[in-house]
Amino acid sequence: MTKKERKTKGKRKVGRVILGIIGGLLAILIIIVAVNASRNIKAMNRSIDAVLEELNKTYTVTQISPEEYEEMKMYGVMKFKVEQYNIEELGNLSVMRVNMLGLMQMATIVITPKDKNVPLISADYMYILSNRKSYLEFYDVVQEKDEEYMKLIGKLSDVIAGYDHLEDFEASEAWYEHLLSVDAYKAGKPKNDADTEKMLRESIRVYLDHAKALPELTEEQKTEKKNITLAYTDGLIEKGGISTDVFKKELGPEITKDFFDQVFFGTLRK
Repeated sequence: MTKKERKTKGKRKVGRVILGIIGGLLAILIIIVAVNASRNIKAMNRSIDAVLEELNKTYTVTQISPEEYEEMKMYGVMKFKVEQYNIEELGNLSVMRVNMLGLMQMATIVITPKDKNVPLISADYMYILSNRKSYLEFYDVVQEKDEEYMKLIGKLSDVIAGYDHLEDFEASEAWYEHLLSVDAYKAGKPKNDADTEKMLRESIRVYLDHAKALPELTEEQKTEKKNITLAYTDGLIEKGGISTDVFKKELGPEITKDFFDQVFFGTLRK
């Protein structure tokens, strides 16, 4: 074998070693992503299940079809899976889940009350590998913050205060901040999942127990509540919102409004 041939053979050997190392690193990366995705999906589903379990303890909950909005694909890689439920004597529940190539998982849970003088609930969960953020918000889409309403707000604030040990993060400024009476923005790791889920479950339980004891709104009051809710949801489309802007860009404002009215908030549900 000539010197040139030995040199060429050596280069090929080095190339194979490098490719082997790269392949090994990629395999490790794929395993890490898959392990995190599996863990995150389980945590996400537990939070959704917690809401459904609490609802079913107090109300009759019936799943209904979101029809054409059952699956929505965004940017080619984000596939939103949507569920919708009717909560008898209370209102609408929507759930959205997305798993983006195993790298990021997200869930949104929205309870839109129609029949009782209680706030709208929005809970968002975002998982990126071993990092997570949760947003728990209560919106004052009500005509009157009477004594009973403020009593509920006080109880919800007490629940959130019990989780001060969880790391807070500052949410982006938004035009609808004036509607928020209670909110919790928490960052964490997998070790915090149990507490984050517990905070959600306790908040929902307090909310539902209070709502069940309230009288049903009159038809006139229901109409007023619907109009107040629409002012908020239409405002998201007109003035913007983090997730709303994604839907608007992909679906357009008209389809986004129909999705919001019929499914996501269900304010004008057929």
